[in-house]
Amino acid sequence: MRPQERLDVIQRSVVQEMARLGQEFTVEGSVVRGPGTTAVAVREHPGQDGAGHVDLGFVLRLGRADAPVVWDCAAGLGQTEEEKLANAVRMWATTTAATLVEVQEGRGEHGDHYEPRELPGWQVVQGPAAVFGFGNERLAQWLSEHQLLPALAPALLPALSGPPVHGVKLFLGGKAGDDVAEVRVDGEVSEAASAALRALDWPRGERLCWARLFILLSTAEGLSPAAPGHAEAAPVPATGPARVRPRGLLGRWRQARRAGQ
Repeated sequence: MRPQERLDVIQRSVVQEMARLGQEFTVEGSVVRGPGTTAVAVREHPGQDGAGHVDLGFVLRLGRADAPVVWDCAAGLGQTEEEKLANAVRMWATTTAATLVEVQEGRGEHGDHYEPRELPGWQVVQGPAAVFGFGNERLAQWLSEHQLLPALAPALLPALSGPPVHGVKLFLGGKAGDDVAEVRVDGEVSEAASAALRALDWPRGERLCWARLFILLSTAEGLSPAAPGHAEAAPVPATGPARVRPRGLLGRWRQARRAGQ
């Protein structure tokens, strides 16, 4: 597919997937505009070779010169490149976009809000986990019963410097003897946090299955509309989410059998 064809597929998929989250988005040139000052930008994934990778950035305050963007990448599986791209966008929407919608709405419908004592001063919005592959019920059940962020906190703390807002992506799964555990903070792999994730006792079965989830961390400064921008994370508006008790959203995981990391 040519670059413009890929862009068209990705943008159409963003519109469709955001509609599933109750958000009306429309394509306007190089971005997909949403309600208010929100938008989703698309950039070409390095080394794009038909593998179905997408790089999507969620903008909360479009039009500001210093507007920060929450960038995340995802990959999808399928028989054609179009299918792969659409499934990649679906994976992004299920996890990352759902988290950002929850940041805007603050109703606890698309994510959980909490302040882990292991990360003093940080407020958390955690979106749903997407669990996919063979026999994924065990992994999904385990995720519904465990909060991963507190267990990863000691390894994450060194990476939470600089900007007052950070996006954290977790990817885990595989099978016994061939598992994978990766934690990215603002798009960069944290080796220490990835090792801590691998050390947890999530179930490894005989068949391949994986899980992906996204977490947004912010300090009180990050919640201010005057907070400085950052290339990989977005401050939450002052009218952002009320603090609510976690509602076990991870228990309402979504299966995405044909999507990938």
